Amino acid sequence: MTQLSVNVNKIATLRNSRGGSVPSVLKLSEIILDSGAHGITVHPRSDERHITKQDVFEIKDFLNSYNEKITKLGISKKEYNIEGEPSERFLELVLRAKPDQATLVPVKPGEITSDHGFDFQNPNTFQTLKPIVEVLRKAGIRVALFMETDSRYYEQVVKLGAERIELYTGPFAHHFDSSKEEGIRSFADYQNAAIVANKLGLGVNAGHDLDTNNLQVFSKLPFLAEVSIGHRLMAQSLVDGLEKTVKSYLKVLSQGNEF
Repeated sequence: MTQLSVNVNKIATLRNSRGGSVPSVLKLSEIILDSGAHGITVHPRSDERHITKQDVFEIKDFLNSYNEKITKLGISKKEYNIEGEPSERFLELVLRAKPDQATLVPVKPGEITSDHGFDFQNPNTFQTLKPIVEVLRKAGIRVALFMETDSRYYEQVVKLGAERIELYTGPFAHHFDSSKEEGIRSFADYQNAAIVANKLGLGVNAGHDLDTNNLQVFSKLPFLAEVSIGHRLMAQSLVDGLEKTVKSYLKVLSQGNEF
């Protein structure tokens, strides 16, 4: 089954809008995992507008305790995925937190959210990523790169030593919002990308604006190992509650409904 890692950035955004510790990122992370999610994702930006450096380490400690408890019950370990830009700041943070996975994401000044994959047409991209990927791999951290569906550049990912790509699904979600038919046409690009990635030995993750509607289609992506979902999952939880929402995402991922 495709793994569900829930991005808790929006919980931190709500907390930070008022200050203090309400809502609790840790308490809601516990509800998310108790509801069956396979992991927690954070994207600690340099301005700390949602996840802070303190959050990164508190979540790490929480996951260590949580995993110690559940492994005694024969339940599989829950993973920690940290997303961020390829910078010295981010590298230092990740090496201290030691997550299971680091997802490197291109970040441009002033962006609201990630909206593009790495551009390997620019030779500086490879040179910037190479030492960071090497250090993360030596530390035993799985590395994923945020990529679009243009599979011509996946060989560069392999050369860097990254183990997975995370497909940027914003365009797919946008097309699906217009109509299911447009979404299905867009999905073909992702199918081709996933097949190429798998042939090259890369694992396939995906994320951005996935929800229980468009996952009816996207959950059928070949070789899909993990989805990282935050904004739309949290928005749905305002209506249905967090536990019910997480379980509804897991149900769609497990069923892979025909379309």
